[in-house]
Amino acid sequence: MKKLLLGSVVAVSLLAGTALSAKTYATVNGQKVEDRDIAAILQVIPGAQFNKMSKTQQKKIIEQAVEKKLLAEKAIKSGVEKDPQYIKSLDGMKKELALEVWMKKQFDAVKVSDKELKAFYDKNIKMFKQPATAKARHILVKTKAEAQKIIKELAKAKDKKAKFIELAKKKSTGPSAANGGDLGWFDAKRMVKPFSDAAFKLKKGDYTKTPVKTQFGYHVIFLEDKKKAGNVSFEQAKPNIQQSLKVRKFQENMKKTAKELKAKADIKIK
Repeated sequence: MKKLLLGSVVAVSLLAGTALSAKTYATVNGQKVEDRDIAAILQVIPGAQFNKMSKTQQKKIIEQAVEKKLLAEKAIKSGVEKDPQYIKSLDGMKKELALEVWMKKQFDAVKVSDKELKAFYDKNIKMFKQPATAKARHILVKTKAEAQKIIKELAKAKDKKAKFIELAKKKSTGPSAANGGDLGWFDAKRMVKPFSDAAFKLKKGDYTKTPVKTQFGYHVIFLEDKKKAGNVSFEQAKPNIQQSLKVRKFQENMKKTAKELKAKADIKIK
């Protein structure tokens, strides 16, 4: 029952997304290829996200959606809609769709008060603890001598950050080189210990004056900013808490409704 309800929540979300979608990727004999058509293709590719694909990959997905439209058109022209198997399957799909649309309405009707949100936040404050984080860039090279040379170049530069970005793009062997060595925000556990230790010791706008050795090579690190450990504020946590409590209430409502219906129904399990 729990899996069914969770699946229904996912389906509800999908329905909401497709209802709002209006983007057209192609037209096939006057029919639009929209987000819902792309989503249907991506369902068979685990973890696939269309907006993170390359242009070539996106083009292939769109072409598959176009082919699917053409094949569906051919199937309809063949008279398949009169086939008994088609009629039976369509009846089943109508019932499933009716259930999903009804469940979406039930989900949308669930309300969570600010009082409930705050009570959950206060009771589960440990869930909202946030470790100290740093925002840094790095330049990764193979040898200590290369790293020392980069540090000397930085020492001469007036604009340390601009020079660091320039050197990262030219000399870093790490995957972040193209972005000027940008690693974004991270906590100490996300990086290997020698790297984290060096990064968190730096002051904002400073860089390591000696190469930092790890199993990947030698790093020069530039610290852009850092934040102390603390709790995520209630306002920041509020949207996630609201969604979580809404899903919980929805599941409870569905369980209660299903129990009531079962009590009245004529059920024979074979």
